[in-house]
Amino acid sequence: MSSRSLLAGVLGAVLLTAGCATFVDQPSPDSWQPQEQLTPQGGPDPQVPGEGQPEAGPGGGGEPTEIPPPDGCTDYNPSVIGTCLDTIAAVAALPGTGTDPTALVGERRSGRIMRVKAGTEPELVATVPVDGSTDGGLTGLALSPSYAEDQLIFAYVTTASDNRVVRIAPGDVPKPIITGIPRGATNNRGAMALDRSGALLLATGDAGNAQTSGDLASLAGKVLRFDTAGQPAPGNPTPNSLVVASGLRAPGGLCATVNGPGAWVTDRAATQDVLYKLEGGQLSAPAWTWPDRPGVAGCAATVTGVLVVMSTAANAQRLPLASDGSFSGKPEVTMDKDEGFGLLGGMDVVNDQIAVAGTVNKDGGSPVSSDDRAFVIAVSGGGGGGGPD
Repeated sequence: MSSRSLLAGVLGAVLLTAGCATFVDQPSPDSWQPQEQLTPQGGPDPQVPGEGQPEAGPGGGGEPTEIPPPDGCTDYNPSVIGTCLDTIAAVAALPGTGTDPTALVGERRSGRIMRVKAGTEPELVATVPVDGSTDGGLTGLALSPSYAEDQLIFAYVTTASDNRVVRIAPGDVPKPIITGIPRGATNNRGAMALDRSGALLLATGDAGNAQTSGDLASLAGKVLRFDTAGQPAPGNPTPNSLVVASGLRAPGGLCATVNGPGAWVTDRAATQDVLYKLEGGQLSAPAWTWPDRPGVAGCAATVTGVLVVMSTAANAQRLPLASDGSFSGKPEVTMDKDEGFGLLGGMDVVNDQIAVAGTVNKDGGSPVSSDDRAFVIAVSGGGGGGGPD
């Protein structure tokens, strides 16, 4: 099945069923709900960005329906679920069935965490003070493994003195749980995810010093695995150590396989962009490399493939997996040039069919009036080398 057909089916259901911090007024924690449903509403047939225009109707004589350009903060593309944001470097999809995709998105430079959902204005959840003067700022978001009960949010942020993980509870100030991760003039970016055991994963940059990534005494250039208190998670390769893997430079994405074991990390290495697999507490040899350096960013993974969005090449690339776990062909490129949304940043899966991603056009791109935007993207692709059913 093509990615267009897949997202059309899923989004058809969507549209037709349609530190200190400052917090907005919110209901008490015990009244929070993990998911709301939109009032059913009609809408145009959805179209996957990057796969052409919808075909003419049954009459056969009409012109293809074109999506009107954005008008202020109004975006007519049915994939878009949040507009007029700024540099969405981090995304955490909220629990749900996928019929009404909702996510938290983090703005890298402002430190704002916003809740986005189709048909509603972006809602401010919290603002975490950050130093976004380098490539850092707010670059990672993850939810508690028991988010439906505790509503805890975890963010990876850059401050004036370090990079750190903070835990944010409703109505409370953020609490640092891991501090002292080296900060430098470059390579402060990071990425967060949950693994399938419920532990939190964090990929950190080397802070501009390549030697730190191989130094096990440093938390820079590493994959860390920890619990909600910031302590080493049970099962780490070295007991009482946060570090499970080393050798990173400037990670852009971290994603656990939604329906299988292991996780994947994208990294901007010194001479090429790289995709690693994380399994058994170790990074593989590069599973895929991009010598043209497209700016690997967020990722989403299933047992049939890994989708990576690009912040320099401004496209999405899906690498199909064969049944033996090897990549079975060249990346399938979508959302390229005028057919996409521009420069892409954070991404997180909703389920094994769709993910929510964000744009970073206000950080070196060519923003339109509705940028930066959060949108829904198909995870599965068609053509060429699918994995196991």
